[in-house]
Amino acid sequence: MMLSLTDAFVLEFGYAPSAIYQAPGRVNLIGEHTDYNQGFVLPCAINFATQIAIKPRQDHQFIAVACNYDNQRSRWDLDKAQPSHDAPWSDYLKGITQVLVKRGYRLSGFDLMVRGDVPLGAGLSSSAALSIAFAYALNDQLQLGLSGLGLAQVAQQAENEFVGCQCGIMDQLISAIGTQSYAALIDCQSLSWQGIPIPAEMELLIVHSNVKRGLVDSEYNLRRQQCEQVARFFGHNSLRGLSIEELNEARSQLDPVMFRRARHVLSENQRVLGLADALVANNPAAISQIMRSSHQSMAEDFEITVPAIDALVSIIHSEIGDTGGVRMTGGGFGGCVVSLLPSDKKQAVVDRVVQEYPKNSGLYATFFNTKASSGACRVR
Repeated sequence: MMLSLTDAFVLEFGYAPSAIYQAPGRVNLIGEHTDYNQGFVLPCAINFATQIAIKPRQDHQFIAVACNYDNQRSRWDLDKAQPSHDAPWSDYLKGITQVLVKRGYRLSGFDLMVRGDVPLGAGLSSSAALSIAFAYALNDQLQLGLSGLGLAQVAQQAENEFVGCQCGIMDQLISAIGTQSYAALIDCQSLSWQGIPIPAEMELLIVHSNVKRGLVDSEYNLRRQQCEQVARFFGHNSLRGLSIEELNEARSQLDPVMFRRARHVLSENQRVLGLADALVANNPAAISQIMRSSHQSMAEDFEITVPAIDALVSIIHSEIGDTGGVRMTGGGFGGCVVSLLPSDKKQAVVDRVVQEYPKNSGLYATFFNTKASSGACRVR
């Protein structure tokens, strides 16, 4: 039987934690690779989370223990944190402390223990859940006064500068500000957002392809560079300032790959707004068409899907038709697909995937029953 996080902390450190915090993973309903292009995204926090038990120390040292990695321990000094080859999970925590120090916040050391059930390597933002849980904990323990957006900006900067992944702000922001039963339509330029209700009769089913995601970091950063290159060609800071019409007029002057990369981002922004409207209107046929179009754009223009993912989307779509939608979610090259579907279709989808997906891919899918959930909080 698994120990409670409090008991595990006591066993490891010899005393009880002063508090426990948690932050959720996320699934992005639509808006892939649009966040770092200052576009629109539509994620929701999910009912899988990372928890952190924490206790202040009397010095400037941090000692972190990861339950999910056989109680692997990482220790760093506030002023001397270095990236770790042995415990890369700890880099997300170290990055947070370094960014806060750089911004002039006064920190002290902590003992902490981390445990989570966000699936690792599935594209459901286990890293953002870890970062936001820790940032939220420090914010509360030290009364730093950061808002949800402020926490997300600290976590994004930590991942960009310390971890080395040039991510946008979506994952961190939705983990911080998620609302139960709602997705968030986020404008990544203004950093404003509004809640979009998930229709009560629809369920969120996440299906993990179990494709090993080999190229995701290098290809993710390459896609970002390509988008920034096209924006510079037009004299813009980001693709948000570019219209589809301008892009089409300059097609002959652009490398074909660059044109397709930009076309995905610009058309995806329109699809995000369209899906938000379709959810508010509870229009399953529109949801189906928009999510299908998004997946096609990711496959053909942005080239971030793989055959097994395409097969999984096709199998699910053949079962739900225009009663719901399905697409790949996350950075690409494997990971998960997300489906918005009627409750009474879910078992048929699971049965169909179990039967057909191994024939297409040689792999077995994993299913996650999820629901739109609340963001980071103190739980004890």
